[in-house]
Amino acid sequence: MSASMLAVWRMVAAGGQFRRRVLLAALAAAFLLGLDRLADYAAQEWALAKVGTEAEAAAALRVAVLRSEIEKQRSLPLILAQDPDVIAALQTKAADRLSALDAKFAALSAGTRAGAIYLLDAQGLTLAASNFGTPESFVGNVYDFRPYFRRAMTEGSAEHFAFGTVSRRPGLYLTRRIDGVAGPLGVLVVKTEFEVIETDWRRFAEPTFVTDERSIVLVTSEPDWRFRAEAAIPPQQQAEIRASLQFGDASLDLLPFQVQAGPPGVVKARLPGNATARLFVERSADVPTTGWTLHVLAPTKASIGLASVAARSIAWLIGLSLLGGAVIVLSRRRRAAARRRREEEDRRELEARVEARTVELSHANDRLVAEMEERRRAQVAVQDLQDELVQASKLAVLGQIAASVAHEINQPVAAIRTYAENALALLARDDRETTGSNLATIAGLTGRIGAITDELRAFARKTPARIEAVALTAAIDGALVLVGHRLRQQAVGLTVDMEPELSVAAERMRLEQVFVNLLQNAVEALSTHPQGQITIAACAQAGDVVVTIRDNGPGLPPEVMGSLFMPFTTTKPSGLGLGLVISHDIIAEFGGRFAVANADGACFTITLPRAS
Repeated sequence: MSASMLAVWRMVAAGGQFRRRVLLAALAAAFLLGLDRLADYAAQEWALAKVGTEAEAAAALRVAVLRSEIEKQRSLPLILAQDPDVIAALQTKAADRLSALDAKFAALSAGTRAGAIYLLDAQGLTLAASNFGTPESFVGNVYDFRPYFRRAMTEGSAEHFAFGTVSRRPGLYLTRRIDGVAGPLGVLVVKTEFEVIETDWRRFAEPTFVTDERSIVLVTSEPDWRFRAEAAIPPQQQAEIRASLQFGDASLDLLPFQVQAGPPGVVKARLPGNATARLFVERSADVPTTGWTLHVLAPTKASIGLASVAARSIAWLIGLSLLGGAVIVLSRRRRAAARRRREEEDRRELEARVEARTVELSHANDRLVAEMEERRRAQVAVQDLQDELVQASKLAVLGQIAASVAHEINQPVAAIRTYAENALALLARDDRETTGSNLATIAGLTGRIGAITDELRAFARKTPARIEAVALTAAIDGALVLVGHRLRQQAVGLTVDMEPELSVAAERMRLEQVFVNLLQNAVEALSTHPQGQITIAACAQAGDVVVTIRDNGPGLPPEVMGSLFMPFTTTKPSGLGLGLVISHDIIAEFGGRFAVANADGACFTITLPRAS
C-alpha cells in the first residue's frame, strides 16, 4: 500500500499541495471502503457456512425424532392385525365385540398418542374406531376410495399421508390387511398425527417442514405452508391429487421462497405474518424408510450482522493502522526531501559567499589547513579508541573461556600433581613398577586435559562432537578416577547401583566431564557433613537411560534453583558458576535432559538416549 501511495505522490509532485492532499485523501477513502467491502463479504461467507453447519445438525436431530415417532406407530397395525379380538370382530361383526373393540382402540390411541385407530371390513366400511361416540367418529363411513385401503387390500400393507375428510387434520395412515380362511377380512388403520412434533418445532427459531417425493409440504412448523410445494407441480398431476382428496381442497401453491445467487442453499423466504422476506440457509436431510425429506431454514440475520460488525471493525482498524504507517513514512520522506533541499540551498549560498570572499578566505587557508590536520589527528585518535574497545571486548570473551577452562581442568591438574608427588616418593623407594603406573596415569590425565581444551575449542567453533555408543560404566569409572582422591580425603561414601551393559548415545570425554562436575559439586557440598554419602544410580526407561547422582548434603538454596543453569550462578564463595551451565549444554547436545531437585540433599537427574 505505501509503495503505491508513493508512486501517486511522485505523479502529483508537480501540482499544488492542496491537490496532493485531496488525491491522497481520495485514495485512502477508496482503500478503506474497499477493505470494508472485502471484510463484509468474507464475514457473510463465514457466517453462512457456520449457520449452514448448525442447520445440518438441527436437521439430523429432528429427523431422528420424526423417525422415532413414525417407527413407534408402525408397530401398532402389525400387532393389532394379529389380535384375536380384531379377527373375531371382523368374522362375526357382533355389536358387543365391536363395542368392546371401540373401547380398546380408544385406550390404545390415548396411550400411544395415535391420531386414530379404526377397523375397515373388506368393502371399506368402518366397523370400529377409537373416536367412536364423537362428532368426528369414523364408524359407518366408507373409505374404499382411499389409496391406503386399496393398496393394503392388494399388497397387504400401505402407508399414505393425506388430509382427513372427517377430522380435517392431516396425518400418516399406516394400514395392515387382515386375512381369514376364505380371503381378506378387512384392513386395520392407524393414523399418525404430528401436531406434537410441529408444536415442538415452533419453539425453535428455524422454520422446519417435511416434503414428500413430489416436494409437497406434509409436516411443518408453519401451518400456512402445509400442502404447498417447493417446485411447480404439473397441472395433470395437480388434478389427480385433488381428485384423490389426499390434501383436501389445498391449492398446492408454491412456497414463498426465492433462491439467492451465491453460496448454495441460501434462500429468501417470507414467514407468515411478516411482510418483509428474510435470508435463510436451507439444509435438508432424508427421513429414512419414508421417502420424505426434512428441511430446516436457519435465519442468518443475527449471525451475519454480528460477524459483519466484528470483521468490518477489524478491517477498519487494520486499514487505519496501515494508512497511519503510510502517512508516517510519507511524512518522513517529505521532511528528508525538504532537508535535502535546504542543504542544497545552503550549499549554493555558501559557494556564492566563498567566491565573493575568495581574497579573505585565502588568508584563513593556513588556519583551515591546521584545523583540518588537527581534526584528522582527532579522527585517528577516535579510531584508535574504537580499536582498543574492540580489543577489550575480545579480552573479556577470552577471560570467560579461560575461566571455564580453569574450572574444567582443575581436577585433572590436581590429580596430576598428586600422582607426580606419589611418583617421586615411589622413585625414592625404587618402586619402578608402581612409578610407571603413576606416570602412565599422569600421561592419561594430561591427555584428558588436552581433550577438554579440544572440546572447548570445538564448542567455540560451534562444531558438534561425534556422538557414538558409550558404555556408561566406563564413563563413570573415568570420572571417579579424577575425583576418587577427594572422596577418600573427605571419607565420603560412594554407592553405585547400575543395570549391567548400559550404553548411551554420547561422546565419552564430554560425558565424563559432566560426571566430574557433578561429583565434585557433591563432594564440596559434603565438606562439612560428618557422614557424607553419594549415590550413583542408572537404569533403562523405554528408549532412554536415566542416571541420578544424589548426595545427602544440605541441598540447594531455593533462591538459586530458578537460575541454576544460568552463567555465573553459584553457591560457592570461590565458584565461577560455569560448571552446571557447561554440563547442561553438553547433555542437551547429546539429545538428553538435565534436571535438579532437592530430596534429602541435592539430586541431579540426567536422561540420555539409549544407544542401539
